[in-house]
Amino acid sequence: MLLIGQYDSPFVRRVAVALTLYDLPFEHRAWSVFGDADKVADYTPLRRVPALVLDDGETMIDSASILDGLDGIVGPERALIPPGGAERRAAMRICALGSGGAEKAVSLVYERLLHARATPAWVDRCQLQIHAVLDTLEADRAARTTPYWFGDDIGHGDIMVACLLRFLKEAHPDLIDPAAWPALAAHAARCEALPAFQRCQQPFVYTPPKVG
Repeated sequence: MLLIGQYDSPFVRRVAVALTLYDLPFEHRAWSVFGDADKVADYTPLRRVPALVLDDGETMIDSASILDGLDGIVGPERALIPPGGAERRAAMRICALGSGGAEKAVSLVYERLLHARATPAWVDRCQLQIHAVLDTLEADRAARTTPYWFGDDIGHGDIMVACLLRFLKEAHPDLIDPAAWPALAAHAARCEALPAFQRCQQPFVYTPPKVG
C-alpha cells in the first residue's frame, strides 16, 4: 500500500496510525497538498490528502472512507470500531466530533496563512467551533474511567481525538491550553506514548503554495 500525505495532517496521521495498528505494511509519500500538488493530483482529482493506494492499484480517498475500507480488509474482529448498533454509533460520534474539530483547525490554518489579513468573523467562528468540540469531548472523556474511550482497547475515536489535540497544539498554540481540557490532555498523552503514534509523526510544517 502507498499512503500519500504528510503526518502533520491529523487526517493522514489517523490513517497511518490505524495502518500501523493493523500491521498492514505501507510505503509513505510525505507530499504536501501545495508544494507537491501535481504529484497528489496523479492519485486524486481533489488534490487532498490522505490518499491510500491499495496493492491492486485502487486508490481510496477521505480518511473516514479509507478507514472503513481498512476495517473491511482486517475484518470485524480486528476492526478498531464496533460492527454495529449503539456501540458503533457512539464511536462514530466521537470520530465525527474529532474530525469536525480537525477540519475547522485546518481551515483556520489556511485562513491565517494564505490571506494577507485573516477575516475576524471567520477566525472567531472557527475558534468557537473548536472550543465547543473540545468542551463536548472533554465532558464525555472525563465521565469514563477506562484506559481508552470505550474500554481497554484503542479505537478510531481515540486516534482521531489524539491527532486533533496534537495538531491544535502545534498549529494553533495560542488556541489551546491543555490544562483547560485535562481529560483530553491525559488521553492524548496516553495515545502519543504508543509505538504506533511515535512511528507516525512529524512537526507541523506549513508549505506555502507555489506562485506562478
